[in-house]
Amino acid sequence: MKVLHFLCLILFYLISASVNAQLGFCEGNTGDPIFEENFGQGTPNGPPLPPGVTSYTYVNQAPEDGEYTISSNLFQLGSFHNTGDHTGNTDGKALIVNADFDAGLFYQIPITGLCIDNSYEFSAFLMNLYDTDSNVCQNNEIPVNVKFQITDATGQVILAEGDTGPIAGTNTPIWEQFGLTFTTLPGQDSVVLKMFNNGEGGCGNDLAIDDIVFRSCGDLTEIISDNGETDIQLCENETLENLSLNASTNFSVYDSPNFQWQQSLDKINWNNIPGETAEELLISEISSTVFYRVLVAEDASNVNTIACNSISSVFEVIFIDFIDPVSLGDVSVCGSNSNEFIAVQSNPYISVDWYDSPTGGNLLAEDTFQFQPTINGIYYAEATTTTGDCTNPNRVAIQFELYEVPELNDEDIRICEDESIVIGEDFMNFSYLWTTGESTAFIEVDEPGIYTVELTTPDNCVLEKSYTITNFLSPEISNIIAENNSISIETSTEGNFSYSIDGNTFQNQPVFNNLSGGLYTVYVRENNGCGLVSEEVLLLRIPEFFSPNSDQINDTFKIPGASFFDEIEVFIYDRYGKLLFQSNQAFEWNGTYQGRELPPDDYWYRLKIGNEVFTGNVTLMR
Repeated sequence: MKVLHFLCLILFYLISASVNAQLGFCEGNTGDPIFEENFGQGTPNGPPLPPGVTSYTYVNQAPEDGEYTISSNLFQLGSFHNTGDHTGNTDGKALIVNADFDAGLFYQIPITGLCIDNSYEFSAFLMNLYDTDSNVCQNNEIPVNVKFQITDATGQVILAEGDTGPIAGTNTPIWEQFGLTFTTLPGQDSVVLKMFNNGEGGCGNDLAIDDIVFRSCGDLTEIISDNGETDIQLCENETLENLSLNASTNFSVYDSPNFQWQQSLDKINWNNIPGETAEELLISEISSTVFYRVLVAEDASNVNTIACNSISSVFEVIFIDFIDPVSLGDVSVCGSNSNEFIAVQSNPYISVDWYDSPTGGNLLAEDTFQFQPTINGIYYAEATTTTGDCTNPNRVAIQFELYEVPELNDEDIRICEDESIVIGEDFMNFSYLWTTGESTAFIEVDEPGIYTVELTTPDNCVLEKSYTITNFLSPEISNIIAENNSISIETSTEGNFSYSIDGNTFQNQPVFNNLSGGLYTVYVRENNGCGLVSEEVLLLRIPEFFSPNSDQINDTFKIPGASFFDEIEVFIYDRYGKLLFQSNQAFEWNGTYQGRELPPDDYWYRLKIGNEVFTGNVTLMR
């Protein structure tokens, strides 16, 4: 019998050795890691691997073919990717291997403390270090190809193995995880992990390894409530009663699984629930967030042994806290034409509805963080969580006040020069502040400019009004042109003026025609009552002919208005320059010379009035 048992055992080992499993991961649930290797942390390279783990040579620098190092920076050679380890810890390290020219074993490590007849999963992350953008290998790179192998403690019996296949270089660093599952044999509590380089050394066959993990592999176990739920969400003011959970396994690994229920308050720290080892777990009442899972193993004695158990999915009972909307403040609006909103702070975790009452009431707006009221009042924002649909019973009150204010329009006012005007507004209980510094409702101003008043209502609404003061300019006569039979008036200022030559009748045009000669007083009036000026002007109208025939019409040559001047001289000549008449005062010439009537003809005159000299001819007609 002993010989037969020995032969059967040898046959089992030989059959196991002939089976080469493919790479793959546990199809059920795994347990917590029973072995982890992340190669440590730190900036210095190293330390070297323990003796017997590798046949490669450790170097504290960029490894060449057949050498390795352990470093937090994979950029050991110019052709390598410039990146860190896979773990993601600060200065985390990885094993960096430059493949030997000869294919073969480059890493092995024993794993102890396993359970017999138990399934396990091995996994590790691997990267081809060659950066194709470096173009060092000039498209003749040797791809990375690694064989993972699990053997018994002697290293002779292969429990599982699998090849990664060719892994080409990339232009960006890519970590890729590989896994291998195996089952320990009767009486076997340790194995050896081996890694082989399948390819030859040379350009491109350089790799990094990180995060090697061994863990137990068990059935796919899912926690399901008696209502078919895999998780439950409740609101903070609710209570869950009589919850029944079941551990559902697919029996892919275990023939008759055993259980140990656990619970956690943070999904990190787990505690066994005493006495709960059945497939079903009953909880009478839950009022706060809690998590449940179950440890599973083939033998009841191994349920709490990390090396032998697997861990189910987690059943979550989540109590969702109410979220209070955050008010952006009460709103006071001045004026009736306002587009102001009341609002709460935007929050991606809630939706907000608006009501006119702290409870119940009318729904005013849905799913919006702001609301535009039309009347004064207190409005209420109600928050509902986007996860779990939990409506906060405590609505947030926001007051909206719309204050009526007078409508004020800026004014343009014109006043006469050297005059003043009182401006302002008078509203009960308003306060005033002018740009002049005055604080009365009305002020008196006498200078052109812009005067602005800031009015503050009893509700602290602030209004502004501006008064633009300009002057009506008083007229100033700059020149009067009196010639022939017209008078034209020129002013040095521009304004709304009218003109007159008698002080009674005014016209808009500054020119008067068809006038008789004589002394006139011209008037210029500002039409808004801002000034009246006048000035005398003499219109000299020198006749072009006269006919001394005693018909009382143009019987003499005379100049109306000349008598108004103190200094006047007149000289009359015939065509030959003979002086016929002379006078130094107002005159009339009847067309005679030394008592004799002169014949019809043109006669020439030289008239000097004041400092002005007028010359011309007059026709004597008979």
